[in-house]
Amino acid sequence: MSEIILYSTAWCSDCHAAKRVLDEKGISYKEIDIDENQDVIPIIVAARGKKVVPTLEYKGAFMDGNHFDLIRFETELKDLLNR
Repeated sequence: MSEIILYSTAWCSDCHAAKRVLDEKGISYKEIDIDENQDVIPIIVAARGKKVVPTLEYKGAFMDGNHFDLIRFETELKDLLNR
């Protein structure tokens, strides 16, 4: 399985919620803090149309967990991983 890239920030509560779900499901991911690595911001903007965190990337596909909703997040995560 390819690794998920989680674009996040330390101050983002939605990012913390997304990490908690990934951890609980045992899904590995590489976290990139966009405040510390601003060179990745254009990747997010190109994929999502704006700078939004958390943004997850998997095999070139993207989803976001902004305005975190557990059911929506789990559904979209499942769709993302099934690509």
